[in-house]
Amino acid sequence: MGHEFYMQRCLELAVKGSGNVSPNPMVGCVIVHEGAIIGEGYHQKIGEAHAEVNAVKDVFEKHADNAVELLKNATAYVTLEPCAHFGKTPPCADLLIKHQVKKVVIGNADPFESVNGKGIEKLKNAGIEVISGVLDEECRFVNRRFFTRIKEHRPYFILKWAQTTNGFFAPTDQSQQWISGAEAKVLTHQWRSEEDAILVGKNTVLADNPQLNTREVVGKNPIRLVIDKNLDIPSNFHVFNDATKTIIFNEVKTDVVNNIHYVQMEDMHFYLPQKIAYQLYLMDIQSVIIEGGANILGQFIAANLWDEARIFTSKTEWESGIMAPKIDGKILEEIFVGNDSLQVLIR
Repeated sequence: MGHEFYMQRCLELAVKGSGNVSPNPMVGCVIVHEGAIIGEGYHQKIGEAHAEVNAVKDVFEKHADNAVELLKNATAYVTLEPCAHFGKTPPCADLLIKHQVKKVVIGNADPFESVNGKGIEKLKNAGIEVISGVLDEECRFVNRRFFTRIKEHRPYFILKWAQTTNGFFAPTDQSQQWISGAEAKVLTHQWRSEEDAILVGKNTVLADNPQLNTREVVGKNPIRLVIDKNLDIPSNFHVFNDATKTIIFNEVKTDVVNNIHYVQMEDMHFYLPQKIAYQLYLMDIQSVIIEGGANILGQFIAANLWDEARIFTSKTEWESGIMAPKIDGKILEEIFVGNDSLQVLIR
């Protein structure tokens, strides 16, 4: 099998860490000896063992007494350059050197300053052959959130909304009215479980009293981000329950009350998306799904602060309402979800 075959398996493993490793990247590792996979692993949870550690452990669990000799003649495939620094765990480059693997094949170099070529250099200095850039684009896409945070110093922003077939986003009277179907709702909750946070504006909260959780699927709840300039949302609304951490961006106060974090900002009517992006970067929040309302979505679009847009279009027609945002991007995917069409765009 070629390098691409084993790297594809690494990618399949890497995405198993989705929603559990941020702000770390998702990484998969496969160890191959004479054309056979002898061990594999992935980064499962932030603060715990990296992919290479789990793959080497898998070799020892499967091959016991032969593991040491097998590793000396093995090739390790990994989606991202092995780390060369001490963080929450020891350097993975040192682990591969310790076990004298013959070759290391890498998808992406790691843009993080403490790594960024240092892992590759360590391996080469130890006499290990290194091949990099295998399925580079595919590996980069899997870790697009990580690359955005490291290179652009902001979270990866995903816009999401539903619209009628004639382009309406919400009723003009701010009443709650569903546009998309049950299947779209389940998928939306799955998406929430994969991202660090979910962002909505005050009007969306007042109209819908949303829970902003993942009750339709098994998965973690995202951090709730709410824009409420004057703190107008009543304290008995769902966003104030204890289900998960909630950050309220406002102009009134900075305070922490149990799981509710109030973050005061000045002049929120100026450069609000940029201010929020920088604040979230400082908080190590790597990805955000923005679910409304139309004004908030429009502000992020106008600021060019978005990376993906996921748009459901139903077969429903309304006579009037608030128009859905307008956006230009490259179509990544178009599928049907139940009776709704889903279009995914990238900037």
